[in-house]
Amino acid sequence: MSKKIVVAAAMLAALCIPVSTSAMAAQCGGASWYGPGFNGKKTASGQRFNQNAMTAAHKTLPFGTVVKVTDQRTGKSIKVTINDRGPFHKGRIIDLSAAAAAKLGTKQAGVGSVCVATL
Repeated sequence: MSKKIVVAAAMLAALCIPVSTSAMAAQCGGASWYGPGFNGKKTASGQRFNQNAMTAAHKTLPFGTVVKVTDQRTGKSIKVTINDRGPFHKGRIIDLSAAAAAKLGTKQAGVGSVCVATL
């Protein structure tokens, strides 16, 4: 009888292990960018926003998560670290810093169609 309890407890414990963010599927949608008006202000993570850093805002990913952002039109990819919350516009899944948007090639257009995958 005690073996069954131990096995059941082990199975239950395995179900409670959090899934790594790297196991999450890619998410595709709109990307926008932000910078000058927010530069130097505190982000949701408590860090100061630096528009020249390779960072981004995401609605749900944990702060510190590194993601690969791929432009669906060009196939170009960049890596950014999530340190803020947003975007707050329908259809958009990530807000990139000004530097990240420039490096990806979406800054001039203002928005782009991207896929985001955790690393």
